[in-house]
Amino acid sequence: MSEPNKNETPTPENCSHDCSTCGAACGSRTAESLLAENNPMNHIKHVIAVMSGKGGVGKSMVSSLLAVLARRKGYRSAIMDADITGPSIPQAFGLTGNAEGSELGILPTVSTTGIPVISLNLLLENKTDPVVWRGPVVAGVIKQFWTDVLWSNVDYMFIDMPPGTGDVPLTVFQSLPIDGVIVVTSPQELVGMIVEKAVNMAKLMNVPVLGLVENMSYITCPDCGRKISIFGEGKTDEAAERYGVDTVAKIPMDPKLASAVDAGMIELFDGSWLDGMVEMLEKRFPVE
Repeated sequence: MSEPNKNETPTPENCSHDCSTCGAACGSRTAESLLAENNPMNHIKHVIAVMSGKGGVGKSMVSSLLAVLARRKGYRSAIMDADITGPSIPQAFGLTGNAEGSELGILPTVSTTGIPVISLNLLLENKTDPVVWRGPVVAGVIKQFWTDVLWSNVDYMFIDMPPGTGDVPLTVFQSLPIDGVIVVTSPQELVGMIVEKAVNMAKLMNVPVLGLVENMSYITCPDCGRKISIFGEGKTDEAAERYGVDTVAKIPMDPKLASAVDAGMIELFDGSWLDGMVEMLEKRFPVE
């Protein structure tokens, strides 16, 4: 039987039933899933991506706070630091040393309160070494964080996404079973415009946007307690209304919070800014 022309629709008479040799679109062709298979020893119930349209808006801090809050409520939370070229999660949790492994896979490093974390900084010999890798290599590492790490049982996994809407975030969306996205922004109008790109990317990938977090939203006057929007009124509420996002959280510029992150003591933070976000996750993705 001759091979069908790649530019013509095959007929039952000339179809070889080998889609790898044929570029035609027909009813016999089935879409191949790009999802990476998880380690069979893992049972991860819900995967939440935390992303932003640009860097420097506090995405890693929000990922950390959500994992800590979920853990405080008794859930088994975990963090995958997918920001390969700018990993910062270990610093926030005060994690030092290197992740260990066995013949079964890589063991995540566990925080003081029991949150497993994997990050490239837990695998590097020198934490300050730059990661000068091209996109395909970075994408491969992210897949390995899913396939080779022994996460065990996890109720909510939070993925600290790399900034932007390029190749690596696309790999995360296509390779991991993302249940939803939480988008982080800051009040500046330029950043607000960029965050809409992140929202649109999530929608393009058919991943629901679960909530918006406006970081550095305001400062609280230490004398009178009045909230002062030093960057002006943010556009987060407008974006939430425009895209039908119900849950919005606003985090102030708090020196104590910044100090907790710098000192590796994020698990001791005190604040209720993201409580509503975690409650939304509980309702939308209940854990049995």
